[in-house]
Amino acid sequence: MPCHNGQVTVNGRLVLAGAPIGQAGDVSPRLREVLGSADVVAAEDTRRLRRLAADLGVEIMGRVVSYYDQNEAVRAQELVETLKQGRTVVVITDAGMPGVSDPGYRLTRLAVEEGITVTALPGPSAVTTALAVSGLASDRFCFEGFPPRKPGDRVRRLAALAGEERTMVFFEAPHRLATSLEAMAQAFGPDRRAAVCRELTKTYEEVRRGGLGELAGWAAAGVKGEITVVVAGHVAGEGEQDLDKLVAEVDRRVAEGEQRKLAIADVAKGAGIPKRELYDLVHRRSTTP
Repeated sequence: MPCHNGQVTVNGRLVLAGAPIGQAGDVSPRLREVLGSADVVAAEDTRRLRRLAADLGVEIMGRVVSYYDQNEAVRAQELVETLKQGRTVVVITDAGMPGVSDPGYRLTRLAVEEGITVTALPGPSAVTTALAVSGLASDRFCFEGFPPRKPGDRVRRLAALAGEERTMVFFEAPHRLATSLEAMAQAFGPDRRAAVCRELTKTYEEVRRGGLGELAGWAAAGVKGEITVVVAGHVAGEGEQDLDKLVAEVDRRVAEGEQRKLAIADVAKGAGIPKRELYDLVHRRSTTP
């Protein structure tokens, strides 16, 4: 028990509670128990918490407070003080695990700094669920969260991931999905395998698998629901092979009478790569003995 100013304090317990991502029946008996017994339940959306509790037949006896992105910094300080009084605080977000693209990190960090016990009630996760059903390699993967919203930032982030060998998992808003898939097709190549997982575990669950270019075309018509995107990692030599195909296509067009400059520009545009990159490669190949 920590001692401050000569007074012994009894620290409480912070519980990070995984919430179902679609089906209320996916919750564990432990979640039912802790929601009914906690001193404080901090919820990303208190209305959704009340609906979940009603679906589970649980009566929340403790105090319910809001805990979302806009008030997280201030609320985290308040909740730490509650924990230092020996109380049990449960954090639950709209779906999945608190702290994984959801509020929870700041409070967890503060609790750890104060020596407060932090534990978790594991539950369904859109990250691992999408990875499992994607059909892509799952032995090594990384979670990249939401791609940046600004085009320039998004291009730079994806360019930095072009050589990532692990399977990548992203979240994305439905109205930005087509734009992000197009950017991924340009950064990783239109044939890079991927899966778009929509409304996982829900009534209208859908998993679309294919190349990034194909998926971008599909998403252009509009997509609704919660979205998780899984993208295959880079395979050594894959980029070189793709570029060889592009050079061969330029050579074919030139042989048929098309101007090299126009052929390069058109092939580069179709592949989603800078024409200068393809021009330099074609030039090097043509001057190599």
